[in-house]
Amino acid sequence: MAELLVEKPAAASTDKGFKRSLGLLDGTMIVAGSMIGSGIFIVSADMLKDLGSTGWLIAAWLITGFMTLTAALSYGELSAMFPKAGGQYVYLREAYNPFIGFLYGWSFFSVIQTGTIAAVGVAFGKFLGYLVPALGDGNVLLGSAEAGFKITAAQLVGIVLIVFLTYINTKGVKGGKLIQTTFTSAKLLALFGLIVFGFLAAKSDIWNMNWTDAWTIKRHASRIDGGASTDWTALTGVAALGAVAAAMVGSIFSSDAWNNVTFIAGEMKNPQRNIGLSLFLGTLIVTLIYVSANLMYVSVLPIGIHGEPAQGAANLAFAQDNRVALSVSNAVFGDIGTIILAVLIMVSTFGCNNGLILAGARVYYTMAKDGLFFRQTGELNRHAVPEYALWIQCAMACLLCLSGRYGELLDMVSFVVVLFYVLTIIGIFILRRKRPDAERPYKAFGYPVLPLLYILMGTAFCLLLLMFQKPYPYYGLGIVLIGIPIYFVALSRKKRIA
Repeated sequence: MAELLVEKPAAASTDKGFKRSLGLLDGTMIVAGSMIGSGIFIVSADMLKDLGSTGWLIAAWLITGFMTLTAALSYGELSAMFPKAGGQYVYLREAYNPFIGFLYGWSFFSVIQTGTIAAVGVAFGKFLGYLVPALGDGNVLLGSAEAGFKITAAQLVGIVLIVFLTYINTKGVKGGKLIQTTFTSAKLLALFGLIVFGFLAAKSDIWNMNWTDAWTIKRHASRIDGGASTDWTALTGVAALGAVAAAMVGSIFSSDAWNNVTFIAGEMKNPQRNIGLSLFLGTLIVTLIYVSANLMYVSVLPIGIHGEPAQGAANLAFAQDNRVALSVSNAVFGDIGTIILAVLIMVSTFGCNNGLILAGARVYYTMAKDGLFFRQTGELNRHAVPEYALWIQCAMACLLCLSGRYGELLDMVSFVVVLFYVLTIIGIFILRRKRPDAERPYKAFGYPVLPLLYILMGTAFCLLLLMFQKPYPYYGLGIVLIGIPIYFVALSRKKRIA
C-alpha cells in the first residue's frame, strides 16, 4: 500500500464535463456507505440455518472479508491505469474487448445495481413500518400472497426513496456527496455504538454455549427440503463446502458494492491515488465492523441450534423475519431497542442507496459513449451529471421493487458479481501481458499470489453455487447470456448511425 500513500499528479481525463470535486474522504464514504445497507442486520440468520455453527458463521464473514479486501487491493492497479468514469466496465473492456464489457454493463443494469437498489429501498420501507405500521410490509395494498403477487406499502416507500435520491443526484454531485458523507458517518458511529453496548451486555454462559461444537456444519432442514423446523443435517466433504458457499451469498451481498467508487473516477480528485486508497480504507473499515458485529451477536443471544425452541425464540438462527440485529438490540436495550434498530437501519439503507444511485449511472454514461447504450445516457446536464442515465436506472430499480422477489434477486446478484470480479482480476494478468509498458502508478498488492488466490476462491464459490444453490445462479447466468443478442443489436445500430 506504500505506493498509495504518495501523492501523484492526476492523469488527464477523457471525461469532458465532469467536475473533479470528490476527495479521499468522499471516496471512502462511498465505499463504506455503499457496502453497509441492511444485510449485516439480517443475513446472519439464514447463514446460521445453512451452517448451524458459530465457528463457521464467523469464518464465512472472515473469508468474505479477505476476498473483498484482496479484490479491492487488486482493483487499485486498474483504477490507477484507467482513472475515468465507468470503473469495472472500462477494466473489462480494456482487458478483453467491448463484448465482455457490455455483458457486465448489461448485467449491472438488469440485476446487479438496480436489483440491489430495489432490495435496499424496500428494506428501508420495511423498517419504517416499525415506526409507522401503515407504511410497512404488513400493509398489502394490492394482490395477496395466495395470488402470487402483491404490492405493499413498503414497496411503494422504497420507490419513493429511490425517486427522491435520484432527483437529488440529478442536481449535481455535491448534494449526493453531502448525503453520503453525513449518513455514512452516522451509521458507522451508530454501528460502532451497537457493537460496544452489545459486548457490554454479553453473557459468558451464552458465549460458551454458542462455541460448543462450533466447527461441525449442520444445515437446517428448511434450507434443504423445507422440512420440520427442528431437524438439522450434519454435512461433510463437498456438501459442507456447498453449505459454506450458500451461506456466503448473504455475506457477499452485504459486502458488495465496494467497487462503486471506481464508477465515479471522472469526478475524483487525484484518482490514481485516491480511488485505490479509498477502496482499501472503506473495505477494511466495513470488514472489521461486520466481523465485530457477528462476534457481538453470538455473545448476546444463543444461535438457536442447541435445543432452544425454534420459531419465536430469542435466538439468532430463528429471529423473527430474520431480523437478527433487532433481536440483539431488544436484548441489549429492552423494548426501545426496536426503535433504535429501526432508525439505524433506515439511516443505513438511506445512505447505502444514495451511494448506489450516485455511482451506478456513470457506468451507463460510459457505455453510451461507446455506442452501446441509449444515446441520451451519454450526456451531462447543466449540473455536470448524467441525468438521463440516473432516471433510466431509477425506472429499472422501481420496476424491480414491484417484483417482490428479493431473495431470488440476491442469490442471482451474488453469483453474477463474483463471476465478473473473477474476470476483472484475471484482466490484471492479461493487461500485464498485453500492455507491459503501460503506466501503473499503483500495482496490485501481493501480485500474483493474492489476485490468483481470489480467482481460485471466487471460481470455487461460483461453481459451488451452481451445484448446490439451484436454480438461482442459473437464472443469473441466464441474465448475463441474454446480453449476447442485445450486444449485437446495439452493435448493428451503432454501425448504422456511424
